[in-house]
Amino acid sequence: MKFPRRVTANAVRRPMVAAVALGALAVSFAATPDATHAAGSRGDGAVLSVQKTPTCGCCGAWAALASGHGYRVEVEDVADYEQMKAEAAVPEDLWSCHTATIAGYVVEGHVPFDALEKLLEERPDIDGISVPGMPAGSPGMGSDPAASFDVIAYGGAAGDGAIFHSVGN
Repeated sequence: MKFPRRVTANAVRRPMVAAVALGALAVSFAATPDATHAAGSRGDGAVLSVQKTPTCGCCGAWAALASGHGYRVEVEDVADYEQMKAEAAVPEDLWSCHTATIAGYVVEGHVPFDALEKLLEERPDIDGISVPGMPAGSPGMGSDPAASFDVIAYGGAAGDGAIFHSVGN
């Protein structure tokens, strides 16, 4: 008679350690000053400054993707999530997991890079853009061609929030 294999603590820890290591690798790549796209730096050379909590792997993945899209990225780990949002004046209903700034705008959460390019090209009279929550399929949250979500503009001419860009709608 065969008995089922016993699951050890190491068998449970290994996938978690691998996930943490992958997130750390993504963050270190994003934080590397030379980690810019071969086409050059986007955003007129402005730095995309990303604040995230120390344990968030999807935030590191988004920062790494931004770097791969040609942005000069700096990543800062911030322990106080609520203070990070308050200092950037992000409306609470638009919060996501990380907060970035570039060229005087706030970029909240897993914003797709075509929306970020639109923001930097058009320079609208707004405070920032947000992808509230953490929608599946958004940059850093897996790849899903069927993903559907909105990027919300807020502050200035956008007031309390208006659709700035839609994905898959």
